[in-house]
Amino acid sequence: MTDLVLTDINNQILTVRINRPERKNALTHAMYTTLGDAIEQAETDADIRCILFTGSEECFTAGNDLSDFASGSGLKGAFTETPVGRFLFLLANATKPVVVAVNGPAVGIGTTMLLHCDMVFAGTNSRFQMPFANLGLCPEGGSSLLLPSWIGRVRAAELLMLGEAFSADDAYRLGLINRVCDPADTETAALEACQKLASQPPAAIRATKTLLSGPTHKELTDTMLAEGELFVERLKSPEAAEAFGAFMQKRKPDFSNFK
Repeated sequence: MTDLVLTDINNQILTVRINRPERKNALTHAMYTTLGDAIEQAETDADIRCILFTGSEECFTAGNDLSDFASGSGLKGAFTETPVGRFLFLLANATKPVVVAVNGPAVGIGTTMLLHCDMVFAGTNSRFQMPFANLGLCPEGGSSLLLPSWIGRVRAAELLMLGEAFSADDAYRLGLINRVCDPADTETAALEACQKLASQPPAAIRATKTLLSGPTHKELTDTMLAEGELFVERLKSPEAAEAFGAFMQKRKPDFSNFK
């Protein structure tokens, strides 16, 4: 596994740490592959009872590495076979509990992946954002289905269409996270939750997780597939090209001439 994603197993907990601080933990296709491998490892190792995703005290993830995604090299073939698609579907179908510790930026998939996790702890320095439309793209990770069902359509539309950042307090108010912590304590709080989950009857926890996800499972799968296909299509769009180019050139994108 790449050192940009670190894994460790201790007391039946698999900790998966995003470790690319010089790029604010921006995710490449190779990193997605490693993240997916970690979930598969947890699924096949009977000694692992819980997964903890984390970053650092300063940053969870700035989202996709735009230069990596702009090339399109990791987005060929069926969406479920791409590194990002594989990771999302493995996360959405994980049978063991998943806990997340978020500090600092949680951009794009850094926010949408939380919708598939069982418990989320966020530091007061956390900033959540889903700027897909801002980049000429579309929602992913089932967010176009899960967000409206959780927080209502108008709130979901605001977050997905305007793509503005929101705080940990906002996320807590919307019911997207379990607790707001001091950044120095976020990972400790998440780990304590993992330890409690690991001490529970494992089959009962898996059954509970299945029942919680079951009613929307097919609809979620269909939505994620539709989102994934449209996301790949949007990556090739002139709007995305303008957004990505503006990002690289450190200027504001101009969509005034698009129809």
